[in-house]
Amino acid sequence: MIIAFPPCTHLCVSGAAWFEQKRKDLRQQQGIDFFMLFANAKCKRIAIENPIGIMSTVWRKPDQIIQPWQFGDEYQKSTCLWLKGLPKLIPTNIVGKGEFITHKSGKTKPKWYADAFKLPPNERAIARSKTFPGIAQAMANQWTTEELKQKLGLVDETK
Repeated sequence: MIIAFPPCTHLCVSGAAWFEQKRKDLRQQQGIDFFMLFANAKCKRIAIENPIGIMSTVWRKPDQIIQPWQFGDEYQKSTCLWLKGLPKLIPTNIVGKGEFITHKSGKTKPKWYADAFKLPPNERAIARSKTFPGIAQAMANQWTTEELKQKLGLVDETK
């Protein structure tokens, strides 16, 4: 099984203002190529996680879009999953969506995301790319259970 979290720096819509430059200097194509290494890997079970971005048009739409608040973490962050040979994640603990703030522009954003912009640039990307614990736990639990292993033919039921 491959569960991939390729860098989204040159792929996600939050960086759309810089897409033209990233296309010109090939950073975006490099990001696409790296993402596609996972998508085209010779493996029966693959999950690729990335935020909403260009891969939905460059390759295909994700199989599922999830939120941390569906898995016990009071945050909003749209997270796309492209799946091969794995079921969609089932929400485990729906909680509140967390705190939001309104910027001067009038746009509303999750507070955790806005707070990340107060960090130095080298720490900002790390904070914004966080995979929330509830989602990681759901992946581990739901994609490695005995029932799923049997369903996928990973367990010899004749023994």
